Amino acid sequence: MLDLERVNSLISKVEDSEHETFKPKNDRFKVGVDLGTAYIVVVVLDEDNNPVACEKQAAEVLRDGVVIDYTGALRIVTELREKLNKRLDTELVNCAIAMPAGTESSVQTHRYVAEGAGFEVTNILDEPSAANAVYQIDNGVVVDIGGGTTGLALLKDGKVVMTADEPTGGTHLSLVLSGNYHVSFEEAESIKQDYARHKEIMPVVRPVVEKMASIVTKHLDKNSADTIYLCGGTCNLTGIEQVFEKQTGIHTIKPKNPFFVTPTGIAMNCII
Repeated sequence: MLDLERVNSLISKVEDSEHETFKPKNDRFKVGVDLGTAYIVVVVLDEDNNPVACEKQAAEVLRDGVVIDYTGALRIVTELREKLNKRLDTELVNCAIAMPAGTESSVQTHRYVAEGAGFEVTNILDEPSAANAVYQIDNGVVVDIGGGTTGLALLKDGKVVMTADEPTGGTHLSLVLSGNYHVSFEEAESIKQDYARHKEIMPVVRPVVEKMASIVTKHLDKNSADTIYLCGGTCNLTGIEQVFEKQTGIHTIKPKNPFFVTPTGIAMNCII
């Protein structure tokens, strides 16, 4: 059973750490580098997994979990690391990285980006499993919806027994909005991120959200798990959990800010 209060408290502090640097237990830091389709995020925790600092930047250097602009990704991660080094008055070294399930072939490129920015990669994992470091559920399905892909991890007795990932994510929502409102992709992104317009846009993007939910039902049925746990920036869309629950027939929940769940979980898996 998910302790939603604990998760919301942790993620809220990670969110705050983007603008406020918290005092760490000591100088042993755990870092998570999350190369996403829409954003690159670097989260710093202390050795007890308390949030210390966080930096993020919008980016278009990945597509469907695969790095397509190595130079751009390297530049952004380097800049974020330098910002954090300055904030913490130290040099961050160890980090963990993660990628969508099923994109194992891109592991080396992700590693090269992190190492090129000055990190030493001490752990590599898939994104839904990273998210479960935050959720800490024993049974259920963690569904991570980022900018490019929808990934899932089925957990039984605390162990991941199946993972899957397919290309449909927040970018696809923006493309639909761009076509519907006859605006640029960038304007569609702004519309998507405007919470006041979520009720208006849901009927427009519902077919895409239903397709995301169908990715889950394609890989499991109602007998496989009794709860879906959502995370990823796309899950900030108001009402997405209701669409998933109706489409899958499986109880679906999400925290207040699902955007920071996976990068926080990546950091928690950093070996120091």
